[in-house]
Formats: sequence, structure tokens, C-alpha cells
Amino acid sequence: MLGLFGDVFSGFFRGFSTTGVSLNSEAINLLHHIRLLCSRGHLQEALKLFYSITPPPPLVHSHHTYAALFQACARRSSLPEGQALHRHMFLHNPNSDFNLFLTNHVVNMYAKCGSLDYAHQMFDEMPEKNIVSWTALVSGYAQHGRSNECFRVFRGMLIWHQPTEFAFASVISACGGDDNCGRQVHALALKTSFDSCVYVGNALIMMYCKSCGGADEAWNVYEAMGFRNLVSWNSMIAGFQVCGCGNRALELFSQMHVGGIRFDRATLVSIFSCLCGMGDGLECCFQLQCLTIKTGFILKIEVATALVKAYSSLGGEVSDCYRIFLELDGRQDVVSWTGIIAAFAERDPKKALVIFRQFLRECLAPDRHMFSIVLKACAGLATERHALTVQSHVLKVGFEDDIVLANALIHACARCGSVALSKQVFDKMGSRDTVSWNSMLKAYAMHGQGKEALLLFSQMDAQPDGATFVALLSACSHAGMAEEGAKIFETMSNNHGIVPQLDHYACMVDILGRAGQISEAKELIDKMPMEPDSVVWSALLGSCRKHGETKLAKLAAVKLKELDPNNSLGYVLMSNIFCTDGRFNEARLIRREMEGKIVRKEPGLSWIEVGNQVHEFASGGQQHPEKEAICARLEELVRRLKDLGYVPQISLALHDIEDEHKEEQLYYHSEKLALAFALMNVGSICCSGNTIKIMKNIRICVDCHNFMKLASELVDMEIVVRDSNRFHHFKAKVCSCNDYW
Repeated sequence: MLGLFGDVFSGFFRGFSTTGVSLNSEAINLLHHIRLLCSRGHLQEALKLFYSITPPPPLVHSHHTYAALFQACARRSSLPEGQALHRHMFLHNPNSDFNLFLTNHVVNMYAKCGSLDYAHQMFDEMPEKNIVSWTALVSGYAQHGRSNECFRVFRGMLIWHQPTEFAFASVISACGGDDNCGRQVHALALKTSFDSCVYVGNALIMMYCKSCGGADEAWNVYEAMGFRNLVSWNSMIAGFQVCGCGNRALELFSQMHVGGIRFDRATLVSIFSCLCGMGDGLECCFQLQCLTIKTGFILKIEVATALVKAYSSLGGEVSDCYRIFLELDGRQDVVSWTGIIAAFAERDPKKALVIFRQFLRECLAPDRHMFSIVLKACAGLATERHALTVQSHVLKVGFEDDIVLANALIHACARCGSVALSKQVFDKMGSRDTVSWNSMLKAYAMHGQGKEALLLFSQMDAQPDGATFVALLSACSHAGMAEEGAKIFETMSNNHGIVPQLDHYACMVDILGRAGQISEAKELIDKMPMEPDSVVWSALLGSCRKHGETKLAKLAAVKLKELDPNNSLGYVLMSNIFCTDGRFNEARLIRREMEGKIVRKEPGLSWIEVGNQVHEFASGGQQHPEKEAICARLEELVRRLKDLGYVPQISLALHDIEDEHKEEQLYYHSEKLALAFALMNVGSICCSGNTIKIMKNIRICVDCHNFMKLASELVDMEIVVRDSNRFHHFKAKVCSCNDYW
């Protein structure tokens, strides 16, 4: 831009006095052009052109240009440029501080750019102030979340001026977390009739939804508004979303659409956010997608990203999410890439990493949030290799001191089977927060290392929270430390002021059940101050299975089926209990009940990584291309294990088939097939040291558990199996869970 205009206007200002007040028309046009550049967002071109004027024009002619430049700096939060411009103005116009119009723009620039202490200092030194001066400072504090200072300045303003609607809106937005402050400002707005201003009403809606009275009080404000604009509708819809009132948001959007009120991308983003987590929201999501296609909003990045997130959270097909993402056709930003990676992270972590590599090939820069999502995907893979690769990218871009990413890496390494690597990451952290300690405690709990968890807790220098004690109680449960767990449960409220919640009670029921104290576990459930959930009853049912308590098991199974009727766990555990007792007819009835209610047991799958490739196994092994060689190796392994004392647990198999076929069913469970394949490829296994790592999607059965214990001694290797509940470390005929899981 300077190339077009610099030569034309370069001679206009040569030789005129800095104390003169007259400018020719061409010079005035140049100043006007600089202001035009500012209004169009071309700050750098405007500054370059302004600084090229020699000598600078006198303030009497340039004060509007200075104001436009300061305003452009404020809009773009360009503090260095704003500071340089301030020095330029003061150098060439020493008395500019006495110009109220300009000083207000300078204060506003510093406030909007986050230099609030300097803005306040300038404000205090102003020889004269008006309502604009006060409002600039109030809005600056509000914009940067410094609510106490914002409220204090607003209160000082009341002595001299009646606030404007913009000052009211700013201070109300800053009162989001302060119930008392928000109500006081609302009362003042009512007294001065500013509550009728649309800006004030919109701010009040969001304030109430975020803190004070929730959705109902926000709705009262909304209904009392004499005039509403699109922001009002959007604020109320977003407010319902913040309060978790998704159905009310959808009803309001329906009214808006039927009433012919045009919505925008912000409306749709809020609506899609409301759908996340709604059990029956998938059909509604599909209808809204049709609407976004019809209106063209599907081409907007933020709308498509919100749609992907909604589909993913509602259990929609990830292939549909990916198709929506691809339709953005090169217009994707970091947020949309992060959204599609998050959609795949849980259900197809391998694909999530493929998309992440594609993102890197596009030469885009990942941010902290994307890295945390990618590490979450790594936690779902068979080995820690992928997590360490992502860590190298984290270090490369300079996020090595980021606590959130370090916490995510601790979790990922632990989930991939390497608690030692988790400890390495934890030990290298320069600073730790409560989540850091909790992540390491959960890692120990997951791997059954209760003593290590208690030792770490004794060194904890951050404030423990509810999650800390869930991790500790889980660690005690998985390590069979009943006495220590009972002490922790008692001290969490007495010494730390943390009231036990459902998760804590579920852990304690599990701890008592592990110790064989089934009646004490039932008494604890009866004394709970809240209704037990499915996790609590599941813990009791597992204890009953372990110790053969059929009567209490029936009660727990009934409760579990009432609370979570589509969960197969209650049916399967009761069937196993009956089979173990030899009550096969009752076990058959349980299976028929499952069939009648169309409750499906999740098929058992296992994964192992060999030669940098993940291999999947299903029970029966019919899908793997090397199935014949795998089955032959497995049969050989079974023969050798029988010599060591392996006895197949045929009592858990179907009753109406021959014992020989029952054994065959057990032989071809997915984790046994994975182990046989691993032993065929020991040299290519991605493992740390002398260890085989297998992942499962459901709990390991009793027969496979016994099988793995004996196999670990036979092959003289540690076998690590991660099932849906925990890690099992098999070594020398012993499992880390002490045969309770």
C-alpha cells in the first residue's frame, strides 16, 4: 500500500513548520487515507505511511489520525505498536496529554492490550476525565477478567458520572463469578432504567447463567426485555447451554426459526454444543445438519467443527464426522483439525494419529490443546512408542514446560503399560499441580502398585481433591490393602474436609469385598447418604462372584439391571456365579433373559503390536491371516501348560456341549491367541525389556487369567494384559492383582 501512495504524497509535508497549523488539501487527504486504512484493519500499512511523514503534522490536524491509529492498535491488541505510537505522539506533541480526546484513546489502547496497570496510572494522572475515560478503564478490566478492579473502578465512577450502557455491560460481564456483585449492578440498572438497554440485558442473561440464579433468572431478564436483537437470542441459547438446559435451548431455537428470526453461526455453534451428551440428540443433530447445509452455514469452519463434536459425543459414525471435515476442502484451521482428531481419539486412536501426521504434513502448528488430544489417543494404543513420538514434537515446538501436556503424557504412558515412563515424566517436571499428582497416583492404582501410591501421597505438596482419594482408594483396592484403604476413607473427610462421593463409596465397597467382608460392604451401601449407582452395585456383584455369595449377588444384579438395563455385566457375572455353583439351568435362564431383552455381550477383542503394526484378535481367531499357524502354536502352548498344572475352567462354558468342546472354546479366547502370536514374533514385538503387552476391550476371564500366570513362568517373560478394568502384570506364576479383579 505504501508503494502506491508513498511517492505521490512524499513531498507534501517537506518544509512545513511543526508549529504551523495550515495544511494543503493533499496532506489532509493523506491523513484521511491513513484513517481509512485503520478502519479496514491495515494497521501496519497505516503506521508505515504515518511515520513516513516528515516533519510530522501538528496535533491540531493529526489528532483524529492518532485516535484512529490507537483504536486500531486496541482492536488488534498490538501493544508494541501502540507504545511506539504513544512515544511518537509525546515526542512531537509534548502537550498531547492535555488533550482529553486523545488521552482517552491512549488509556483505552493500553487497557484493551492488557497493560492495565499503566492504563490506570495514566488515568490517575489525567488532569481532566469524562465518562469515556472511566468506561475505557472499566471495559479493559472486564475484558481481561480482573473483576475486583473492574467493580472498584465502576463504583468510583458512580461518584462523578452516571454509567453508560457499555459501562454497565462491561461490569456485568466481569461479575460472572460473583453473585453479590452481579445482583448489586442489576439493581442499579433497574433503578436507572438501563436494564431496558439491549446491551445490558444481554450481559445480564449471560451473567445469571454463569453464576447467580441460573437459567430461570436469566429467562426472567430475557422475557422482560422490550427489544431483543440477535445477540439476545444467542445469549439466552448459549446461557441454556452453559446451565445444561439443552432441551430449553432447542425449544427457543425452534421458536426463533419458526418466527422467521435469522440465526447466525454463533447460534448454531451453541445449539450443537447443547446436543453434546444428550441421549436422544442424534436425530436432532441430523436435522440441524440438514438445516446448516440448506442455509450454507455448513461451509463455516466453526459450525462444521461444532457439528463434528456433536456427532462424535452422541455416538455418531466417525466416518460421517470425517466426511464433514473433508468438505471444508482446505479451509480447516487448528480448531477443526483438533475436533476431528478428538472424534477419533477414543474410538479409533490409530486413525487419530494418522490424521495428526496429515496435519503436520500441511505445515500447520499444533497448539497445546491439540497435543493433549493426541496424547489421549496414544493412551488407547498398545505401546508407549507413539506417546513418546508425540512427546518429541512437544519438545520441538517448545512446550516442554507445559504442565497440562506433561500430565497427559503421564496418563498416556501409564495406559500403554509403562508406569516407569510415567514416573520419569513426573520426576522431570519443574512444577506440578494437583492433576500431576493425581495422574501419577492413578498410574500406580491402574498397575496395582498400592504401596508406591501411598508413599507418593505422603510426599504430595499440592492440595488434594476428590480425585486424589479416588486414585488412592483404587490403588488400595487393586493391591489388596484393605486396612490402609479404610484409614484413607476415614481421613479424607476428617483431615482433608472432602465429603465422600459415589466414586469413593464404590472403591470402598470394592476394598471390603476384596477382603471378604461382603456383609460390611452391603452395610456401607445401606448407610450411603445418596442413592448407590451402577458402579457401586457392580463392585458388590464382583465381590459376590469372588466369594460365592449367591444371595447378595442376586440383589446386586437386580439393582444393576434396573440402573443400567443395557449393560451385559450383571447378566454375565450372575451367569458365571451360577455356572461355578453347578446351577446350569439358572445360568441358561440368565442368558435367555439377555436374549429376550436384546442385551448383547460385547465380543472379546485383543490387540498386540508386532513390527510396528497392531494386530487384532477376536475369540475363535478366524479373522487373522495367520490363523492356522497361531492355532497350532497355541495348541502346543496349551499342552505344555497342562504339564505345569493348567486346568481349563470349563464350568464357565455352556452346559449343553461336550467337555472337549468347552475346552476348545476357552483355548481360542482372544488374549490367548494374541499371546501365541506374540511368542511367534518375539524378536519383532514392540515391548520394553522382556515383556509382552496385550490390550483387551473387556475384563479378562478366570480361565485366561490362570493361563497367563502359568505362561509367564513357562516362557520366562512378564506378560502384561490391560483389560477394561486395570492392568494385570503376570510374572513367575503370580499376578499383580492377587487374583482379584
